[in-house]
Amino acid sequence: MRHLLIVSHCPSPNTRALTDAVVRGAQSAEIEGVEVHARQPLDAGPEDVLQANAVILGTTENFGYMSGALKDFFERIYYPCLEETQGLPYALFIKGGNDGTGARSSVERIVAGLRWRAVQDPIIMAGKFREEWLHPCEELGMAMAAGLEAGIF
Repeated sequence: MRHLLIVSHCPSPNTRALTDAVVRGAQSAEIEGVEVHARQPLDAGPEDVLQANAVILGTTENFGYMSGALKDFFERIYYPCLEETQGLPYALFIKGGNDGTGARSSVERIVAGLRWRAVQDPIIMAGKFREEWLHPCEELGMAMAAGLEAGIF
């Protein structure tokens, strides 16, 4: 059994909808052999990351940075996971109030230190919420789970 960890900050119904779409895609009936664990950043810890074969990170853009909750997650898992999770495949989605680039760069600096491996470019959704954003989020979850199932990463 492969393990996909989804760590996403959901402070609003809109960000919850985006995360739910990622989870829905990851749990697609077409994918077998992948167990999905979705956690809020404050509820996830090193043991979750150490068990994961891949991670999807989700954050809001707060003051041009990742959410404080996701930063707290990284602060708690960084050293316990540093040597054990090098090469861990990850993907990122961002709900930005501005352009999302500050949140992207803040996450990418930390995962570079952890030596995790991005499997695709981040999905950045900036501005007022749009229903059309749900589809790429669902595709992200499905692609990551399918990649785990197929042994691609």
